[in-house]
Parts: sequence; structure tokens; C-alpha cells
Amino acid sequence: MTHSHPAAPAVEVEGLTFGFDPDRPVIRDAALRVEPLDFASVIGPNGGGKTTLLKLLLGLHEPDRGTVRVLGTSPHKARQKVGYMPQHATIDPHFPIDVMDVVLMGRLNATRAFGPYSRSDRAAARSALERAGLGGFERRPIAALSGGERQRVLVARALAAEPELLLLDEPAAGLDQKVEHDFFQLLVELNERMTIILVSHDLGFVSRYVRTVICVNRTVQVHPTSAVNGRVIADMYGGEVRLVHHEHVEH
Repeated sequence: MTHSHPAAPAVEVEGLTFGFDPDRPVIRDAALRVEPLDFASVIGPNGGGKTTLLKLLLGLHEPDRGTVRVLGTSPHKARQKVGYMPQHATIDPHFPIDVMDVVLMGRLNATRAFGPYSRSDRAAARSALERAGLGGFERRPIAALSGGERQRVLVARALAAEPELLLLDEPAAGLDQKVEHDFFQLLVELNERMTIILVSHDLGFVSRYVRTVICVNRTVQVHPTSAVNGRVIADMYGGEVRLVHHEHVEH
């Protein structure tokens, strides 16, 4: 008789402290657990440690104290199973490159540090474009795309690594509301197959989609979206803030 083992948490952090200056930690004694196939948003004030937390999950920073496990192993060993869209990720629209070339860059993390690309790389890139809603865009020049389409290309680049965990840092920055809505609908569809953690300032918009909110301001607190109210936000940001606008308030 075989016993099925429960899947390891997508992210498990215990006693995590990290700082660029040993006397002023950016994150202090943090604990965090994100279950497989969760859809979580990281929120908090500027300088509170949101991007730093993502970089710790990617293994780009090493903790001063504590442990970080991603997909049941160390961030370095998990890296090939993690897709990442960094903050302010942009593509120079004047650079002579087409969509397929950009998406193939996502295979470099998964297979090698440089080309040439294999048939399987190209198949994975085409599949990523399909999943990002850009099937048939392979040979379009980046300059011919809208802002929303360029964001989807960057998501496709992250998906080309065939990740189990997708990390996005302010992915909807600069998008208008209609494009942002379509973008989050894409993430909801992707979330059926992978865990997603994204950094966002717009909790009022994001809370329609995510199930878990990770509040980062030196410390880390985790709440289900339904439990995030004005008091939680005020405690985290200090004083009163006008950050959250829920258009779907339920009584």
C-alpha cells in the first residue's frame, strides 16, 4: 500500500532576518508559509522589504539568520522551477528584437547561461506565448506591441522556464485599468497550474483576485484577503492611509 505525501509548501520561511547593514535589518525574524497553488500578494510601504523578500526567495540574497525553502528545497536548487518578472522590467521598444527572442531568454535560467536554443526550448517558448494570450506573435517586433502586450511578453518569458512558482514584482505598473483587469484574468488562469506571488501597491484592485495577503514592513504578517481591513493596513503603514478602495464590499 502506497501513501501519498502532501506537497511541500511553495514557500516556507522561518526566523528570517536580512539586512544590508547588520545594525538595520530590512526584514526581521519573519515567518511565512505559502501553500501550493495559492495566489498571494505582497504589500507594504516603500522600503519595507517587499522586493527584498522576493530576492531572498530567488536566492539572490542570503539570509543573515533563519531559513528559506522554496518548493521544498533551497532557493538556489529551486531556481529552475521559479519564473520571475522583476520590478520595472521593460523592453526597449526601439531595440530590433522580436517577441520570440525575448521569450526564449526565459529558457536560459532553465537550461543554460547562453544559447543556442534547442527545439524543446522553442516549443516551450511557443507554449508560453499561447498561455500568455500571444499565440501567433512570435515574429512581431517589440516596437509594434502595446504596453499591455509587452507586459504579457515578459510574463511569457517567465513562463518559458515552465515554473511551478511565479514571482512578479509590480507587474501591472503603468497599465490602464482595462489592460490591468485583463492581465489579472491571465494570472487567475495561470494560477490553476502554478503558485503565484506578486508585489503590488494597489490592494483594492488586487484583492479581487488574490486569496492571501503578505504584509511586509520589516516584519511579515500573513492574512487571508477577507481579513485585510483598514486597521490592518493602518497598523502596517502607520497612521491612516487611503490606499484601499474596495468596489466589491460585501456585507
